[in-house]
Amino acid sequence: MTLETKKSVFVELGKFLSQFSEDNTYRNPSVLHNDVFFEDFIALIKLSQSHNGWYTPKQVYFAIQSWAEALTTENLNQWLSAYDFPIKEPKNIALILAGNIPLVGFHDFLSVLITGNNVLVKTSSNDQHLLPFLAKYILAVAPELANNITFVDGKLENFDAVIATGSNNTARYFEYYFKDKPSIIRKSRNSIAVLNGKETKEQLASLGEDIFRYFGLGCRNVSKLFVPKGYVFDTFFEAIFEYQDVIHYEKYANNYDYNKAVFLMSNFKLLDNGFLTIKEDQSHASPISSVFYEFYEDINELKTRLQSENEQIQCIVSDNLIEGSIDFGQTQKPKLWNYADNIDTISFLLTT
Repeated sequence: MTLETKKSVFVELGKFLSQFSEDNTYRNPSVLHNDVFFEDFIALIKLSQSHNGWYTPKQVYFAIQSWAEALTTENLNQWLSAYDFPIKEPKNIALILAGNIPLVGFHDFLSVLITGNNVLVKTSSNDQHLLPFLAKYILAVAPELANNITFVDGKLENFDAVIATGSNNTARYFEYYFKDKPSIIRKSRNSIAVLNGKETKEQLASLGEDIFRYFGLGCRNVSKLFVPKGYVFDTFFEAIFEYQDVIHYEKYANNYDYNKAVFLMSNFKLLDNGFLTIKEDQSHASPISSVFYEFYEDINELKTRLQSENEQIQCIVSDNLIEGSIDFGQTQKPKLWNYADNIDTISFLLTT
């Protein structure tokens, strides 16, 4: 299958996904195979929360729409134009996927297939249904890919390279277990925001999207704020008040109550607005329903520090205060060419 044909397959998937949104799901008669997949996908979205309590329809629809927007001819062309695709025998690439947010492993799945390799997928127990469904749709569009996609329940065998995502603890296991194979091993990372006190209320409201989307479970969610010394959080709290409904979700509320109680019993000083606690802490990794913050005095010293902590950080959000930072509200809308951990997956797959 040529690269152009593979692109067209994923464009068709993007068209299929574009039909499904929280407020305006509609059936487009020009989309392929709707007779088989459309109603079943609606049913799967509704069932997703029973498979994983964090996968509310709102969050699943957001993930679906994000991929619908990404999988266009223009985006695929822009992404892949940076590479030469040599003719070579396909390799078997094992994927060990995370399940913290819906379809979190889809980019790796896409990358393996678009580079002409075979994918062996071990899904997370927290996300066992969405990606296999999309794979079935892909096979309906391109049956010739049937031998290129395998989902594995048991032990992974007969693979040439591996891409594995997990916690820092599981990453140590992966590094040992796969030490003889080419690999990308992804560890825990967190995202941060750097503020200077001049942000508009609209920017801070958008920062709330970076904090609360997927309930803060993603590595691209902002879990730490760096603020200038003397920063007052009143405007921040006012701006994020529109996200207050998150506390009505039971799993989030349970985390809020528990983590707040732990902080208070430890005599930590907290700022609290009834659905989010913020706590001064040097760590980047805050628990669900909480964001850490830290004061800085010199932005250049902070830049140097963040460079030294680069391997702990997935994204930096700011109003151009830090080179390469992302605009407010955009962390959960990565482009195809925005690689996790800044590791170029396509280059890895083309040279393995």
